[in-house]
Amino acid sequence: MGKQSIQFREPPHIVSAASVVGKKEGEGPLGSLFDEIEEDPMVGQASWEEAESALQKRAAKLAMEKAGPGVPPVRYLFSGDLLGQLIATSFGVMDLKLPLFGLYGACSTIGEALMLSAMTVQGGYSDAVLALTSSHFGSAEKQFRYPLEYGGQRPLSATWTVTGSGAFVVTHTGGKARITGATPGRVVDYGLKDSMNMGACMAPAACDTICGHLDDFGRQPSDYDAVITGDLGSVGQTILLELAKKRGYDLKDRHLDCGMLIFDPEEQDTHAGGSGCACSAVTLAAHILPKIERGEWRRVLFVPTGALLSTVSYNEGQSVPGIAHAVVIEHC
Repeated sequence: MGKQSIQFREPPHIVSAASVVGKKEGEGPLGSLFDEIEEDPMVGQASWEEAESALQKRAAKLAMEKAGPGVPPVRYLFSGDLLGQLIATSFGVMDLKLPLFGLYGACSTIGEALMLSAMTVQGGYSDAVLALTSSHFGSAEKQFRYPLEYGGQRPLSATWTVTGSGAFVVTHTGGKARITGATPGRVVDYGLKDSMNMGACMAPAACDTICGHLDDFGRQPSDYDAVITGDLGSVGQTILLELAKKRGYDLKDRHLDCGMLIFDPEEQDTHAGGSGCACSAVTLAAHILPKIERGEWRRVLFVPTGALLSTVSYNEGQSVPGIAHAVVIEHC
């Protein structure tokens, strides 16, 4: 469709979803909706990285169990995380013995995973695919910012990395929600270099993908019950709305953000909101998808967002580019 989008002739279905989160996420506004809440930030492991792997393994197994006996066996796995060389994924899914496509889209990874899962099923290359991702507050802070022991001051523009993992089984049929379209995102860089303001870094990419999607499909924001970004937070939301309005699209009455839904910034001191690969994944699994399955929302544009930085690029003075992937999910 258009310049960069895909419309599925036989839309694949999301037949099951699983969300496993940490204690802080369980204390937030969506706490009662998650499948599992892990009270121990170490998840019984020796390091935060191993803890994140354990979360992935639990979410993946739970999603496949929830799919039920009538669903074909999962053939392929699309998964990724924030850590260097995707170590949370590779160690987390090793025991599943599934062929793995490792993905890195930063916090937009679940959008990429769902999109590629739908393409794989639609193309006839598999009857069932698993889309998976994770993040962990401790492992992300350790890799991208400061050791927690440092006790650094977080600016109000900062977001709180979600500890958790979200998993989805995608098949030809059998679910109450289907993936009808997708718009892969482009890398967009406005030259920002503030790693503590991810919302501002990702908002231009979110705008580019959302507006590109609407252009390609010839739709308006009102054609969706909600346009939901991944983890722009309150700072990024303000920027997105302004940029989209300049492109001729008013998102104000349709836009929601997973990073603003998962935490209570006042009660939980999370500043601009939540972030991390798990932020959009667990919010989709626990909150968004059930609303679509119940028919409360008939069509949603789900747009996970990611900041494409690394410790190497940041320390070399590079800017922080962004990317966003859009997935259209509709009630069956």
